Amino acid sequence: MGLDKGILTQPNIGVYPDVDSKTGAIGMVLGRLEEFVNWGRSNSVFPLLFGLACCAIEQISVGMARYDIARYGSEVFRASPRQADLLIVSGRVSNKMAPVIKRIYDQMADPKWVIAMGDCASCGGPFNNYAIVQGVDKIIPVDVYVPGCPPRPEALLYSLSMLQRKIRSETKLGVRE
Repeated sequence: MGLDKGILTQPNIGVYPDVDSKTGAIGMVLGRLEEFVNWGRSNSVFPLLFGLACCAIEQISVGMARYDIARYGSEVFRASPRQADLLIVSGRVSNKMAPVIKRIYDQMADPKWVIAMGDCASCGGPFNNYAIVQGVDKIIPVDVYVPGCPPRPEALLYSLSMLQRKIRSETKLGVRE
C-alpha cells in the first residue's frame, strides 16, 4: 500500500517520518501563570442552562451541529449553577425572576461571567413597564451584551469569542473589581 512518490510504503509508517521518530529535544514553553490559566479558562467555559423567553430558542439552537458551540469548549450546558461559570441570560427578566437570577449568580463559583442575550435582557426591549427589569445589569454585572430581538445563533457565538478574548486578557486570575 503506497502513496504518490513513494512517501508511504508500509501501513504502519506515517507520512512524515521525522515526526514519528523521537528527537530527544526538550520542548519548553515560556509564559506567565496568568496566561496559561486564562487560556485554559477561556477554552472551557461551561454555560448554565437558563432561558427565560424567545431568546432561549436561539440559545438552544447554538448546540446543534450546524453552529457547533463545541468549538468554544462550551458544548455541555450545565443544569446546576455550581458546575457552571457562564450565565447566559436570554430573554426578558421580570421583577419576580430578578431575585432568582441574583441567587443563581451568587451560587456560581468564581470566576464567573454573564452574557445578556437579546434586547430584553440588555435594556428591557419593547417592554417598558413596571413588571420587566430594564436590563439585567441592574441586578448582576454583565460582561458581554448580545443585541437583537431575538439575536441569531451566530451573534451568541461571536459574543462567546468576545468573552474568550476578555478572559484571556484578565490580569488578576478572575478577581472582579
